[in-house]
Amino acid sequence: MAKIGVEQSLTNVAEALRSKGHQVIDLKQEADATGCDCCVITGGDANMMGIQNVATQGPVIEATGMSADEVCQCVEDRLQ
Repeated sequence: MAKIGVEQSLTNVAEALRSKGHQVIDLKQEADATGCDCCVITGGDANMMGIQNVATQGPVIEATGMSADEVCQCVEDRLQ
């Protein structure tokens, strides 16, 4: 399955993705996103300084206001 980077605070999302067979990588720093097929973030600190560095070519999903199941569905939709 896919390699998904997930911010550390989204443990319920990480567990749900693992249960669906995805390889989950903890995003502790920007370099952790390298090689990920998709990344899931909280969006809490997204682009605060107006600086955009591309760490992955895959989709980035902001999980704010979404359940773990909704995030899983969004990940699977984007990877198809």
